[in-house]
Amino acid sequence: MPRPDDPGADPATRRAGATDKGTGVSRRLAAVGPWLAGLLARLVEAGTRGYPPETKRRLMILNMIAYLIVVTTLIYGLQQATLDFDRYRPIVAINFAIVVVVAAVPLMHRFGSAAAALLILVTEYTALIAFVSYLGRESGLHIQYVAFSAGAFVVLGLARLWLIVPAIIVALALHLASWFWFPQSQAAIPAPQDVLDSLYTQAAVTTFGIISAAVFYAFRLAENAKAETEALLRNILPDSIVERLKAKPADPVADAFAEASILFADISGFVPLARRLGAGETVALLNTLVSLFDDLAERHGVEKIKTIGDAYMVASGVPQSTPDFAHRLASMALAMQEAVAELRTRTGYAIDMRMGLATGPVMAGVIGRRKFSYDIWGDAVNLAARLESTSVPGRIHICPASHARLAADFVVEPRGPIEIKGLGPQSTWFLGAARPQPSSPQRGRE
Repeated sequence: MPRPDDPGADPATRRAGATDKGTGVSRRLAAVGPWLAGLLARLVEAGTRGYPPETKRRLMILNMIAYLIVVTTLIYGLQQATLDFDRYRPIVAINFAIVVVVAAVPLMHRFGSAAAALLILVTEYTALIAFVSYLGRESGLHIQYVAFSAGAFVVLGLARLWLIVPAIIVALALHLASWFWFPQSQAAIPAPQDVLDSLYTQAAVTTFGIISAAVFYAFRLAENAKAETEALLRNILPDSIVERLKAKPADPVADAFAEASILFADISGFVPLARRLGAGETVALLNTLVSLFDDLAERHGVEKIKTIGDAYMVASGVPQSTPDFAHRLASMALAMQEAVAELRTRTGYAIDMRMGLATGPVMAGVIGRRKFSYDIWGDAVNLAARLESTSVPGRIHICPASHARLAADFVVEPRGPIEIKGLGPQSTWFLGAARPQPSSPQRGRE
């Protein structure tokens, strides 16, 4: 049988062989991608193991800066070596010395989180003054000292102002010294104007690049911190409350609502179930259930207040009043029942929920200074909790005020008067499915 690379093979066989080779190359390239990404990740993280996340992030940035210095300096050294090695021998030697020293930056992390930064600063300070001493101030290399006014904050971290301030002062002193000590007429290695122009251009680009990168990094950190803080606040507090706190952070948040609806939901038989499942499965089950409820709360436009163990508390009509607040919460409660039934079928766990829904006046506000929360209280809250405790698994227990608002649009089943702590005998109902809405008459053609 002819091989694909045999000149005597038919064209189809050769094409098949070419396809196989192409596929093989593609596979090899695809395999190189993850390998290269893994290598780069290891290089960036070199020496940072064991440090706290914030410190590790700064040290990884230092590693990247070091690798950039190594690559660019190596390029400069090779350029000068090929340009005129005999003339620029000292410059080439300094460049290659920088490469060797800065390549050791990841190894310096074992001596402390500031060791590598100090190594870079001292190396660059020394090398720049040496370059200017050989090439003269018209080379412009001393303007790179200006970049240390921003770069020192990045490589040392804001917490080390006691090191940053001296580093900037030294950089300024060396910049001025380079100008006054090394006029072009006294340059140890006179260079043609085109070489000086090239060096000055490289120095300017490097300086602008370092300063821009440092400022971008600072603003990016600030923006990320702001976004993370705001996202966390919006996970803890309602959006409208977050906006109020941002506008007037010193003002207390306290509101009264003439009418709102509150729902308490509690897993029946949770304690024996948790004892049987153990901590891991119990937390996983609760997390799944609460996540489902959170999604439903967002979908129905109601406000989750908090979870207390296996109890879930949600309100409607706060922090912003809406005319259909009771209907929203009733629909939410029915959707919660469906979610529990679906989870029960999927997991096989005998879970069900007792629910209590009450309507009435409430007060709400942000409580606490540490681990603060948006909370509500009032007679309707207490009533909802008692309706939940006197409900039965799988049912939604509602009060007279909720019945008055919901009876026209939902099926309700009288439970009869029951004794409610603090209120005495009260007529209550169980909430059922939404009633079918009559279809609107078709409009005639105009």
